Amino acid sequence: MKYVKSLVCINCGAKYEPKADRYLCDQCDEKGLLDVEYDYQAIAKDWSKDELAANQDKSIWRYTPLLPIDPLTKKPALAVGWTPIYETPALAKELGLENLILKDDGLNPTGSLKDRASAMAVVKAQEAGAKTVACSSTGNAASSLAGNIASMGGEMDAVIFVPERAPAGKLAQLLIYGAQVVSVQGSYEEAFYLSDEAIKKWGWYNRNAAINPYLVEGKKTISLEIAEQLNWLMPDWVVYSVGDGCTIAGAWKGLYDLQQIGFIDKMPKFLGVQAEGCAPITKSFKTGNPLEVESENTLADSIAVGKPRNWIKAVRAVKASNGDMINVSDEEILEMMKITGRTTGVFGEPAGVTGLAGLKKAIAEGIISTDAKVVTVITGNGLKDVANARKAAGDPLKVKPDMDQLVELFKELGVTK
Repeated sequence: MKYVKSLVCINCGAKYEPKADRYLCDQCDEKGLLDVEYDYQAIAKDWSKDELAANQDKSIWRYTPLLPIDPLTKKPALAVGWTPIYETPALAKELGLENLILKDDGLNPTGSLKDRASAMAVVKAQEAGAKTVACSSTGNAASSLAGNIASMGGEMDAVIFVPERAPAGKLAQLLIYGAQVVSVQGSYEEAFYLSDEAIKKWGWYNRNAAINPYLVEGKKTISLEIAEQLNWLMPDWVVYSVGDGCTIAGAWKGLYDLQQIGFIDKMPKFLGVQAEGCAPITKSFKTGNPLEVESENTLADSIAVGKPRNWIKAVRAVKASNGDMINVSDEEILEMMKITGRTTGVFGEPAGVTGLAGLKKAIAEGIISTDAKVVTVITGNGLKDVANARKAAGDPLKVKPDMDQLVELFKELGVTK
């Protein structure tokens, strides 16, 4: 951790030694989330774009000078990061936009952006001397942790707490990866509190992104990649779905870091998108009031967080970028799953396309102009939640093995050749 200066409380400003198992400020409890503070001058002096371009490591670890790790700590074997970006003219036209770039983070090893945070957790757990890492999750954080732990070849264990509504596909991943899975018969909030008690009782390393400051640093690599893949030319807007707030906070932190070391000269605006049935961060952003806990009433399970703990960082990120927040319905999310798949070939889960649904709405409402250059991220693969994908796409055509019947059916559908 050559370039890490300290951990700083975002509430009171207290500074702490950057120990691997330091999570919160002693004085501020859950309000005392910590930020990793870097020596930007030293990084800018020692590291360059040319040096980065010559690095053959196409994973998040190519950005080690901007990560709070010991370079010698063993990394998970999975190749996390460096997911592709696509220019999407057909989708852009559908949304009424001239220039849209899509980054498909559903192509990470376990199928979601959260591999970035989990890979970081595995490294920091080792630096803390821990052999077991635990978290609560609606699915993606859990499966990403389980997969990254499994890639360590039996050296570490994962204990996962999931609410009863966790999708079957994500549960299957957890069990296949060999994690100890605890299905809590209650809400995500109840699963979180049970995991917190268990972590304290048994001394496990805490992978809960809500309170672990190092996991935001893993998530920020999404922005480091986007900037590099765009040859350091920043878009006007970047768009993210928002649940706990950790992802959009990390994405902003990554660009802030790049700006401080002179790799970019412009900070794009951030659009944060929540589901209408669970949008406490948007409400706080719009009203300026402290967060109020809401029910978790949305099919987009990955962002169904009624009591988000990273909301302060999320609101700070959007406001610092002069951005905005917006909510979309479950119906708009399901429709966007179809639109995205049909126009790009990218299959996103409900939470994964929520940002795009919000982008469509923001363009319609004039928040984002049609000539703006926009980047949005698919945060999770659609195979994570096949049940809702089927709900979005509908049923296939059904026909007996009879060519005449097939011809008649296609005739009714207007297919003539």
